[in-house]
Amino acid sequence: MIMLDTHVLVWLDEGSFRLGPESRSLIDQALACGRLTVSAVSFWEIAMLVEKKRLEIRMNLQSWRIELLENGLNEIGLNGFIAIRAGALTSFHGDPADRMIVSSALENSATLVTADEKILAWSGLAAKHDACT
Repeated sequence: MIMLDTHVLVWLDEGSFRLGPESRSLIDQALACGRLTVSAVSFWEIAMLVEKKRLEIRMNLQSWRIELLENGLNEIGLNGFIAIRAGALTSFHGDPADRMIVSSALENSATLVTADEKILAWSGLAAKHDACT
């Protein structure tokens, strides 16, 4: 299972050059197998960025989310296991969204595709892939 960090979901949707070819291939394979996921927290993060005018999405966010899900992206909801694990991450920075995304990846045995240097450097998450490669 492959899980996209929030910025990687945006990059994928935009067709951004920042998403490396190896990552793009990994994502395409996961999508074809029905194993491409995103945490529900990512939609919250994107909504906040849109509200603050730091990100523009080409359509209504509800419609955009539904379109992504209809095209094969799987959404992982939050639950108590993920929340408790997020609170208990040791030696991890304090960003609550990052903590929820990382704990979602851990709880679901997913490889997290991210360009976040703090996440990539954190040893507590073995299954990660640098989105820029």
